[in-house]
Amino acid sequence: MNMIDNARNQIDILINKACDKARAAGLLPVGAPLSGAVEIPREAIYGDYAATHALAAAKELKLAPRKIAQTLTEFIELEGSYFRSLSIAGPGFINFTLSEKWYGEVLETVEVMGDNYGAVGIGKGRRVMVEFVSANPTGPMTIGNARGGVLGDTLSSILQRAGHNVWREFYVNDSGNQVALFGRSINARYMQLCLGADNYEFPEDGYHGDDIKDLAALIFESEGDKLKNMPENERVAKFTAFALPYNIALMKEHLERYRISFDEWFHESSLHDSGYIADTVDLLQKGGLLYEKEGALWLRNMDLGADKDEVLRRANGYYTYYAADIAYHRNKLARGFDRVIDVWGADHHGHAIRMKASLSSTKAKEALGVDGDKLDFLIMQMVRLTRDGETIKVSKRTGKALTLNDLLDEISVDACRFFFNAKPDSHLEFDLGLAVRQDSENPVYYVQYAHARICSLIMMLAQEGYSVPEYKGIDIGLLNTEAELDVMKQIALLPEEIKLAARDYDPSRINKYLIELAARFHRFYSACRIKGEEPGLLQARLKLADTVRAVIKNCLDILGVTAPEKM
Repeated sequence: MNMIDNARNQIDILINKACDKARAAGLLPVGAPLSGAVEIPREAIYGDYAATHALAAAKELKLAPRKIAQTLTEFIELEGSYFRSLSIAGPGFINFTLSEKWYGEVLETVEVMGDNYGAVGIGKGRRVMVEFVSANPTGPMTIGNARGGVLGDTLSSILQRAGHNVWREFYVNDSGNQVALFGRSINARYMQLCLGADNYEFPEDGYHGDDIKDLAALIFESEGDKLKNMPENERVAKFTAFALPYNIALMKEHLERYRISFDEWFHESSLHDSGYIADTVDLLQKGGLLYEKEGALWLRNMDLGADKDEVLRRANGYYTYYAADIAYHRNKLARGFDRVIDVWGADHHGHAIRMKASLSSTKAKEALGVDGDKLDFLIMQMVRLTRDGETIKVSKRTGKALTLNDLLDEISVDACRFFFNAKPDSHLEFDLGLAVRQDSENPVYYVQYAHARICSLIMMLAQEGYSVPEYKGIDIGLLNTEAELDVMKQIALLPEEIKLAARDYDPSRINKYLIELAARFHRFYSACRIKGEEPGLLQARLKLADTVRAVIKNCLDILGVTAPEKM
């Protein structure tokens, strides 16, 4: 239940009932029902909601907006409604001030919905795939993967809360040039262990990371030098067959530590092995979307709206990454999802535009038999890690390039997930020093402390014989200070925030919502005494505090962050 929508809808009903009465009395011209926006004013002096119906109707009714507003307010009946008063402002805004009935239903809704509070039904069960992380299995996951993991996972949780049926997917790039080079790099390091570093040449374009040396050392520990005389192509294939599953298992382990799991790990190799890529290229060929140049097969992507054409099959007969990507997206769209969302880094921005063109033009839809309009992209900006103003590129523990797992050794998963969930389209400066601080400057600590503070309050009052009452056991009218009303208004905003976060693919709205809720709770707790108050007021304020606790926990669950009871 969205109490913000309920209030807006009721204002629309109240105004139109008043309009009907005014027309019956001959005070307003007969016409269509009135419509207008109902917004939350920036300043409290204008009430809790401002309606623009009078301004919107001025042209049709041929009356001044303020005159229309004055006439309407004479007939608006607030008894039994969510509002206790109204006023006219400016050229004809009708302002409404909320009553205790609305505030009471806010608390009651949280109590009834429990862990589901905030859920909205806008998704109507539609199936959505979110593909994210999809790190190259030839090396450890990077900080960019860390941010993409949180954004994709949190967006998936938000879409679920918004009523969608969500499928999380990881695309494993286990084919192509990078995998071949991966195998050759391991082979070179293995042979150097067997023959000496100076006696076997390392590929000029090979992977130079320490992880390659570690994989070669694992093989050497198990096999010794007995593989050195094996034909090189067989040795490379053997090492690749060992190392890819090893790295993928390590990715799964690190992502589980990061509280991320997937419904499917989809392997690019399955597209090659099944002939799906070749079939996809054939469909594009039959659709007249390809041409041949210097022995290679090209997609007429500029004709489809992109900024350049793309090679799909090289002159040597090998399919390109772009061909595999089109085939994979064709596969995703053919699985019956109503929406397919890719979470990609800023370095893939141009690729995303071209891929959208390749799949969503009329000719592409006809050729491939899928609707590329269902494909969306969440493009995230880059991350810069800092500590004390200095850029961090290596792990203090290992002295190597900082990976996701290294980062989790330095700071908590909670801090990682909260910080990385910042607004996707903004560059993120992640301050490692701030992330470990235990004070109000650290936003995740600030929010978690509010939850723990309420839990401690509940335990303390339990020792005095007080328990959190049900809503029907409190007098909602006792919660009437500005600080108390502000907390309840913020509580009521959660369904609206989830709706907007799902619509805009912006998980960071939940971070901002939580920080504001914690701030309003701390102000309330400082201004309104609970322990030692007379029983009726104590119970009402205790119920409000516990409601805040429940909402904070719901939101932290969405973010994949824990809600500690003690700090």
